Amino acid sequence: MAVKSVIEAVREGMFEEMCRDPDVFLLGEDVGPRGGVFLASQGFYEEFGRDRIIDTPLAEASIVGIALGAAYKGMRPIAEIQFSDFIWPAANQLIGEAGRVCYGTNGNLSVPLVVRVPYGGGIRGGLFHSQNVESYFFHTPGLKVVAPSTPFDAKGLLKSAIRDNNPVVFVEHKKTYRMVRGEVPDDDYVLPLGVADVKRAGSGVTVVSYGLMVHYCLEAAEALSGEGVDVEVVDLRTLKPLDVDTILDSVRKTGRVLIVHEDNITGGVGAEVAARIASGAFDYLDAPIGRLCGPDVPTMPFASSLEEAYMPSTESIASELRNLAAY
Repeated sequence: MAVKSVIEAVREGMFEEMCRDPDVFLLGEDVGPRGGVFLASQGFYEEFGRDRIIDTPLAEASIVGIALGAAYKGMRPIAEIQFSDFIWPAANQLIGEAGRVCYGTNGNLSVPLVVRVPYGGGIRGGLFHSQNVESYFFHTPGLKVVAPSTPFDAKGLLKSAIRDNNPVVFVEHKKTYRMVRGEVPDDDYVLPLGVADVKRAGSGVTVVSYGLMVHYCLEAAEALSGEGVDVEVVDLRTLKPLDVDTILDSVRKTGRVLIVHEDNITGGVGAEVAARIASGAFDYLDAPIGRLCGPDVPTMPFASSLEEAYMPSTESIASELRNLAAY
């Protein structure tokens, strides 16, 4: 067991899977000798060579298109999108093709493809280097969407995604890359996709989140513990498939729930979570379902003051939880 950052856990997960399975390969912009813009593949080019670590042109449609074709032939590509904001040219390859292939071929063709996508704000990346894109793929049948928050989760879920026979959009919050550290087992391990994790047990209020916001929720929960408010923090980890059972079990226990994410509020993951709670745990609710999300403006403002106003914070989460507890 060793303490690692999220980006180190991602790197280690990919490295182990490439050593384990020669059909796994990585392609993307600057993933070769440079090791990627975030150094996720640092040292891979020297270890695995140019046939398995493929530097591509700045052409996301080609990156995902080539990966998709390789997956059709039984290989297990990992396609890196340098920033989430650049994924739109590949949207047809993912939404129009990868997500429909298994259904369209009656299960005769699988797509063992992972697309890694650094996303999110909090680093002053501005409008075109900070977007939250998860809801677009969350809406698409046939795609799995994973959003880890810790190094332990990042490595275990990434290894599962690489071994999965379905296309997985693996979103990694950039701010967690080096900010968040935690223990990661030395031994090989995987975490099942589609299983949420209760990061903090509580009995008074449930807060449901994913990615960076999980850490802000944990900080808010700890602050409120001194006020006698016992907060349970549910980390979705996998957005699709969504672990509805864990969410409902928590809400039925606490009777109050706040859903937090930095993606736009309208049509976001939180809207679906709220709908599932309304239909599956309505009789247990002692207060309205709360949502604290990014406003409906194009993400993400560059000015630090506007970025801070856009993103949920520990303080704003604590305030919303406090209001729910007093309802």
